[in-house]
Amino acid sequence: MGPLRGVKVVELAGIGPAPFACMMLAELGAEVLRIERPGGGIALGPPELELINRGRRSVALDLKNPAAIDAVLQLVAGADVLVEGFRPGVAERLGLGPEACHEVNPKLVYGRMTGWGQEGPLAQSAGHDIDYLALSGALHVIGRADGPPQVPANLLGDFAGGSLYLVVGVLAALVEARGSGRGQVVDAAIVDGAAHLTTMLLGVLAGGSWKQERGTNLLDTGAPFYDVYETSDGKFMAVGALEPQFYDELIRLLEVEAPDRYDVANWPDLRKLLAETFAQRTQAEWTEVFDGTDACVSPVLPLAADHPHLVARGTFVEKDGVRQAAPAPRFSRTPSELSEPPARAGQHTREALADWGVTGIDDLLDSGAAVQAD
Repeated sequence: MGPLRGVKVVELAGIGPAPFACMMLAELGAEVLRIERPGGGIALGPPELELINRGRRSVALDLKNPAAIDAVLQLVAGADVLVEGFRPGVAERLGLGPEACHEVNPKLVYGRMTGWGQEGPLAQSAGHDIDYLALSGALHVIGRADGPPQVPANLLGDFAGGSLYLVVGVLAALVEARGSGRGQVVDAAIVDGAAHLTTMLLGVLAGGSWKQERGTNLLDTGAPFYDVYETSDGKFMAVGALEPQFYDELIRLLEVEAPDRYDVANWPDLRKLLAETFAQRTQAEWTEVFDGTDACVSPVLPLAADHPHLVARGTFVEKDGVRQAAPAPRFSRTPSELSEPPARAGQHTREALADWGVTGIDDLLDSGAAVQAD
């Protein structure tokens, strides 16, 4: 299933953005084999709840053992893509860098996922999502006027600026390789992706219609008609009534007399009016008022909520007893699907190595170069 059916991917296990990218490739139909250290790596919970590891089998190999490196190169020889998320130079020291891999498979697309990129003054420095957002400017624009930058979990850096850019790069390189017969390295750096996401804002900043001051602009809570408002039960409604017709519908349904929104001097009074009005009813009551209208008002829901629209689309699904997001995007002819649940490190070592044509599996297991989990 999925448009990438027939594509084979070797994943050198890491944390965060690289696993998420490999999850997406698997859900798009690729066969992804996750290579993990014996015993697994850093985890935020039990293996069966590491949802970004879903969709692929796990092989445990000790990459400090030359026999394990040879096994990986056998896998690479039959793969279309390799993905790694090590610091620059680590894969080379292991003997699994691009040069070694292209020696056994010149058509291989070699995907590299880092925070700072493969070169530059910070390339060897540690960092996390929040650091890459900070340096790129993306963090600066999130927050209210006169307040500090607000941290958007790790959604904007790790997954938007990181994973999605790696997936786009890998897919583009795969298309190119089909014509040229040659693979290449995809250098996906979160700091680059996060900066790239600010492209529209950089344009309006240059044009003078965006200010560097946080929380003073049209889309950063500066405008009272693009903000969130607390309801009487302590929950929130999101208001995005930008266009005139949507704003008119907002005011009509709120049943208020509002000042002219085109005069910025009126914005403090308008914000006060909206806040006081939304505070008069519960979130459920306001949701009923705005449901199905063009006022662009929606309830702010918790993770994995059962909103009728999400239920109708199957946006969240129950799989293996865990509520999780369904694959996205959707395809009319080659649909994506959830397949393998998150695996324990080494759960499929013997069977997966055999399926991929690796030789000497018994010797690998006997020597400890490979480990089959119980």
